[in-house]
Amino acid sequence: MPSPWFRRAILALSAVVIVIAAAVAALPYFASTRIVRDRIAWEMSAWSGFRVAIAGAPKIEVWPQFRAILTDVTLSQWTDTDAPPVMKAERVEINLSALAALRGDVVFTAATLIRPTLRVERTDKGLYLPALPTGGRISRAIDAARTLVSANPAKPDESKLASDAFGSVEFRDGRIVTPVKGKAGELVTSLTGQVNWSALNSGASFTTTGIWRGESVSLDLSSQKPLLLFAGAPEPLAIAFKAAPANFSFEGTGAFSGKSYFDGQTKFSAPSLRRVLEWIGVGVPPGTAIGAVAFTSKINGNATRMKFSEAQIALDKNPGMGALDFSFAEARPLIAGTLAFDTLDLRAFLSAFTPLASPGSRVNNEPDTSFSDWLNLDLRLSAAHANVGATQLTDVAATAQVKDGLSAFDVSDASAFGGNIQASLRFDRKPDGTQSEIRFLASDINGAAFAAAAGMTRLVPSGTGSVSLILKGPGKAWQSILENASGSVTASFGPGTLSGLNLPAFMKHAQDGGFFPLDAVANGTLPIDGAELKATISNGVARIEKLEAHSPKYKVWLSGIVPYSSRGLALSGGVIQQAPLATDQNGQTANKQIGPDEASFFVGGTWSTPFVSPVTERRPLQ
Repeated sequence: MPSPWFRRAILALSAVVIVIAAAVAALPYFASTRIVRDRIAWEMSAWSGFRVAIAGAPKIEVWPQFRAILTDVTLSQWTDTDAPPVMKAERVEINLSALAALRGDVVFTAATLIRPTLRVERTDKGLYLPALPTGGRISRAIDAARTLVSANPAKPDESKLASDAFGSVEFRDGRIVTPVKGKAGELVTSLTGQVNWSALNSGASFTTTGIWRGESVSLDLSSQKPLLLFAGAPEPLAIAFKAAPANFSFEGTGAFSGKSYFDGQTKFSAPSLRRVLEWIGVGVPPGTAIGAVAFTSKINGNATRMKFSEAQIALDKNPGMGALDFSFAEARPLIAGTLAFDTLDLRAFLSAFTPLASPGSRVNNEPDTSFSDWLNLDLRLSAAHANVGATQLTDVAATAQVKDGLSAFDVSDASAFGGNIQASLRFDRKPDGTQSEIRFLASDINGAAFAAAAGMTRLVPSGTGSVSLILKGPGKAWQSILENASGSVTASFGPGTLSGLNLPAFMKHAQDGGFFPLDAVANGTLPIDGAELKATISNGVARIEKLEAHSPKYKVWLSGIVPYSSRGLALSGGVIQQAPLATDQNGQTANKQIGPDEASFFVGGTWSTPFVSPVTERRPLQ
């Protein structure tokens, strides 16, 4: 026979089972009678600060977890009843406290939003933000934290922070939309993520993935004290953004009230800067290859100005260092600073912000130059070594500027071809079209090295000399600029040789008569005392006013026109016998012409295949 103790235990256990069974059985009753739709909507409004409406009747599930399933949920502003909802979700699953439900209370422990849509609008500063709530527990908690920060900015009293339990919010298959011509245009799709915030005075994290501009992206945010962070106090903050075109991270302290504040370490990397610019909608010239970029730096600043110090940057694996300053105070952001490189590809750098295509290309596309529409740039650059294609430069000092439609790149000093060079490229966007200007000055350079870099192989002086080029005119690409430009070119070289000219063979062909290709007499060099060129350029046509090469016994001269578009030649020339160099009474040395032309000729054909046609026949050279 069971003992009295055992019987009492059986009765107590049975009572507990009956109570639990009764509670479970009562949950649907309480849920259907007291946790009604308006009560849930009220609680959601109390947290969010928005007016919450639930179209469908809540569905209550008891097992395996007590939760309410809501459909067609919208969050709207209280002050503007005609405005579209700030957020709406096809389905919301809310985990509820069973014990609180038995007491007639609604206590959320977690929520899941299925296919939510967040509506944002573009601000004056270009940011896309949702409408802000006019109240709610979170908003009031931030206001209270802001008061604590104002009372003691250095060390606010954390014990007085709101400590309400919050929980987690998960969202799946969401999207962010913005008004576009009266319709909802999608900014981000396939949003999936979670907010974890156990209590308002504890740490919080936010993770999400989605599709932005056709690329999968992920974003992670975390803070140990989010209330103080939103209240304006500098608190620890970590941000990580990842996508195929680019990765970005920040670790340090921040503040999100008034003028946002950041102080920490930041990193940015992209396998192709061109791809990043195209991804974010910035026009870049066609055919340019802007390679990989990596950037790490200390950052300090706010929403209107950020300073990057001890910055380390790598462009196409070419390392550099310096300091940058980002300013957002004006209509267009400004990037200014100084960067120093050991090696630098100037062509790739230029293509990032100028519309100039490769000079070897015959393509005459008018590329999109919207870069200067949204960004101003003022950079000082230096490089121990640099290259422009196959041309090597050393000790380069340069500036890059973009402002109000003007793109300019200036090399103020560089060593190349055994001498010094200076260069300037400018593109000024005007209502009637883009005006371009190219300036180049080379001094004390080796003529043969310069000619090889310019792609010239014949009639090239090898002495030391100088070259000056000025071009102005409408156009954005090399082709259109050179076809329409006006300006001048001058060059002078000292003693050396003139390649690609066998003068005795030339004179023999001229004596025999009949036209002949210049290639037929290109197997030699002519020693010269000097060479000089003067030409003007108008609408893409070079008019040679003076082109002379002086040898100890002869002068070879040319004049005429060279059109750029047709690549043709229309030149007349001659070979004149002259006396050797002599010193006059003023101490000047010069050759002196002592006879008529030994040969007169016309040069036609094209740049690549010139032909010579003799005009008069003279005796062979003695």
